[in-house]
Amino acid sequence: MRCHVGMSISLLLSFVGLCVLLSITPGPDSFLVLRFSMAGRRPAIAAAMGSAVGGIVWAVVVAAGVAALLEQSATAYRTLKVIGGIYLVYLGIRALLAHRRGHGGQRDSSGIQERERSTTVRAAFAAGLLSCVFNPKVGLFYLAVLPQFLTHVSFANTLTLGVIESSIAAIEMVLLALAASRAAELLRNPRVRGRLEQASAAILTALGIGTAASAA
Repeated sequence: MRCHVGMSISLLLSFVGLCVLLSITPGPDSFLVLRFSMAGRRPAIAAAMGSAVGGIVWAVVVAAGVAALLEQSATAYRTLKVIGGIYLVYLGIRALLAHRRGHGGQRDSSGIQERERSTTVRAAFAAGLLSCVFNPKVGLFYLAVLPQFLTHVSFANTLTLGVIESSIAAIEMVLLALAASRAAELLRNPRVRGRLEQASAAILTALGIGTAASAA
């Protein structure tokens, strides 16, 4: 039996299963969502949705065939990877500096609330979007994996699978955002919360350095 996206039902179910497995594997986007969960539920969800939209951007790029350039050009791949790594480092360092500048070791509830207000939904969405767009592994995944699940490769069919994958990732990251932001609300101890913020910022910085270094 065939479905409207140019693949059999069994292939579609296999693809969905693969997407679910990949979505629960921690990556830069997951840590970014955790980072914004410290500022509240809305920024965390915005970061998750931004990352999902970034995945759709890659799906469009791959469906249009442009991503083949990344597979054929090592320079293009390395350049995009370095840019993505630098951006993650920037996010991590900015978070660490904000933590030191805003709290200086001791924080009260008013300081926490002020920092949460300063983190806008738009900024969180942009961070999630750019983090995904500057990750060439997403594009190469679509380029290498999506055609394996299609009986007829076309722009519409490839884009449809990309949207399915991005939707599954969005659901997983929104659930992660809700759980993490709920946990953050329960962590009223400023010292504990500060340690978690530092850890998430350090992980983002480490991921960025690793990504940029691997381009070499």
